[in-house]
Amino acid sequence: METFLISLVALLVILDPIGTAAVFVGITPRDSEARRRAQAIRATIISVVVLVSFAFVGEFLLRAMDISLPAFQIAGGLLLFVLSFDMVMQRPSGLRATESERSEAEASDDDVSVFPLAIPLIAGPGAMTSVVLLRGRAGSDYAEVLAVMAALGVALAIMLVCLVGAGAMTRVVGKTGTHVIGRVLGVVLAALSAQLVIDGIRQSFGLG
Repeated sequence: METFLISLVALLVILDPIGTAAVFVGITPRDSEARRRAQAIRATIISVVVLVSFAFVGEFLLRAMDISLPAFQIAGGLLLFVLSFDMVMQRPSGLRATESERSEAEASDDDVSVFPLAIPLIAGPGAMTSVVLLRGRAGSDYAEVLAVMAALGVALAIMLVCLVGAGAMTRVVGKTGTHVIGRVLGVVLAALSAQLVIDGIRQSFGLG
């Protein structure tokens, strides 16, 4: 249960369902609710496939490149700290989507479910890094791995709910509310990323 809760909090902070829903509304201003709902479902399914695949293949790729998990954990923690800093300061970090990617999406009338909604807004570098780190910390304990995967499933289900109700939610929360929530989540992510770096250093030096 502890692994599930830690993983769920980490994934919710990084995925930022409310912030992503606000962006989704912004890049689909002319879409009907039905079309938004269809795009949200497709994007969530694609994100599940990408993140679950990366969770299990990511560590193998690290080993193939002779990169230790503690080293990746330290690097990932630092990257997530950059994301948390930018969430608090309300600046784009590029770990979700760059300004050019968002501008391209806003200028297009095409389906946004694959780009930029699924990748990189949901299954972006920050989320990919997180699932690899969380899966790596679970090790070969099947119960721990199952807890991480369950947390990912719940986090993406919450993301889907926010995306489907994006229009109504952004009207209720408002722009100011979205910014406040983003800043609070940024502080939580900063603490989580610092813990990842500390754990990585301990493992590197065999400190347990």
